[in-house]
Amino acid sequence: MRKVNWKNSFMLLVTAAIWGAAFVAQSVGMEYIGPFTFNCVRNIIGGLVLIPCIWFLDKWKEKENKSKAKLEEGKDSGDRKKLLTGGTCCGIALFLASNMQQIGIQYTTVGKAGFITALYIVIVPILGIFLKKKCNVQIWIGVIIAIMGFYLLSIKDGFRLEIADTYLLGSAVLFSVHILVIDYFSPRTNGVKMSCIQFFVCGILSGVVMFLVETPDLRSIFAAWMPVLYAGVLSCGVAYTLQIVGQKDFHPTIASLILSLESVFSVLAGWIILEQALTRRELLGCILIFCAIVLAQIPIKRTS
Repeated sequence: MRKVNWKNSFMLLVTAAIWGAAFVAQSVGMEYIGPFTFNCVRNIIGGLVLIPCIWFLDKWKEKENKSKAKLEEGKDSGDRKKLLTGGTCCGIALFLASNMQQIGIQYTTVGKAGFITALYIVIVPILGIFLKKKCNVQIWIGVIIAIMGFYLLSIKDGFRLEIADTYLLGSAVLFSVHILVIDYFSPRTNGVKMSCIQFFVCGILSGVVMFLVETPDLRSIFAAWMPVLYAGVLSCGVAYTLQIVGQKDFHPTIASLILSLESVFSVLAGWIILEQALTRRELLGCILIFCAIVLAQIPIKRTS
């Protein structure tokens, strides 16, 4: 099992915090535009934001060590096919997952949506078994505790799966696939460039469907400028890039546990921004999830 890197953990934690607050932006944005329009615009913005970042990083590396930059440039040109393949695969997975989630959020409660989406913390290790990614008992216990925490945090009046919730369940499966695809490609190529490609792929695919099933209106898009910019610049440009960089050489199941904290941060964002008080049940759920994250990352001493 790979050792836990606390630097990677911090990047994934920041990602979860940005995504948690993004639930507010997604909810407000849907009052003006459709789900495919929202995801099309936010992902195109996310891709555009990364272009100057990539240029700056390349220039910085070149100034730091010209000879090293030349070697990396030759390597990048040789791995261009791998970069395009990784970015395309991540973009397709993100397109399917994010749009399924956006559709599902329209027709069910936020708490229920958060709980169902968070099920990827179970799906990732299950799918990982087929990819020969082993999880120790400690991680599985963390997953079970986290599920209990999410239930207390999100489900208030019983649980009944409706047709709309199947979209969210499907998005949880697809987000699991997205995490595993990133886990495969991130150690093999440039993470920032791959993130940029995935945004343009997701944005273009969302745009195609947008013109087929929705009636995009520039006036409505500009009316939703604030949530769209937050979702595009921070949720896409910053958070998804941090996810790709943070997942490099990091256990995908532990990564999914940390990323699942977005639901906790969404509750905290509602408490701080919207002044929505937390109940004892919700606080207990947050504590359980936090304990699960810590438990899954505590190093196990091997006995000979």
